[in-house]
Amino acid sequence: MNRRRTPRSASAEDLLSTLQHLTARARREVELHQARVELAQALQRNMLPTALPGFPGLQTAARYAPARDGLDIGGDWYDGFLLPDGALGLAIGDVQGHDVDAAAFMGQVRIAMRAIAGSAADPGELMRRTNDLIMSMDSALFATCSFLRLDPLTRELRSARAGHVASVWATADGRSGVTADAGGLPLGVEPHQHYPVTRRVLDTDGAFVLLTDGVVEGPSMTIDDGLDRIRRLVSAYSGADADELADRVLQAAVFTGHEDDAAVLVLRHGNASARAG
Repeated sequence: MNRRRTPRSASAEDLLSTLQHLTARARREVELHQARVELAQALQRNMLPTALPGFPGLQTAARYAPARDGLDIGGDWYDGFLLPDGALGLAIGDVQGHDVDAAAFMGQVRIAMRAIAGSAADPGELMRRTNDLIMSMDSALFATCSFLRLDPLTRELRSARAGHVASVWATADGRSGVTADAGGLPLGVEPHQHYPVTRRVLDTDGAFVLLTDGVVEGPSMTIDDGLDRIRRLVSAYSGADADELADRVLQAAVFTGHEDDAAVLVLRHGNASARAG
């Protein structure tokens, strides 16, 4: 007569071995993820410019901060460079997605814009050609972006926007606002897009601030409330130098409770007529 054996209970040694195996696997996954985050951070640091050009009476400053939890690195960027005709080109953007892929894509978009800016003086044309180039890359990612062209002599600022968050401005005489410029679709969504150009003249003392949505939107704040908060801050410190203002705007991002990275680009302009006299 055969007797059925009852299943052997797991011994303490078996349980300990299983726990050690699971712990080792979890550690490997954490280390792999951490390596990807560190790689994305390195890419981000090396791809962002270390300095921005400026002119007498025109200061520029930029700041970048990764997500507070360290996971959403790699999407935001800024850039500033001289154009062939002596004008100043400024860009800020946000790539959909994060980690290494977003950091690499961010670098591609930034380099593409720099290259195209050498032969496209109009910001709308630059955006159109950059968008078509990105579409030809057949990438699953897309990017929002604002590009500005500033003539240091006439102080004319021409800008185009591709699905990006609005900018904020303030002048020393107490005026301030959030831009309502027309724009087009984000870069990399649809080919053959049109990007309207907005013109303004920076002929008074004040500041013009570009930012990414990590500065103004998060679990604790809607984007409209965030933009208004930054508008009031820029108005209060419109007389500060560009570096101080950039620091204050970036620090304000903590109030959004954001989980995203954040970038700020400040253009601090003086009174042209006062200097001419």
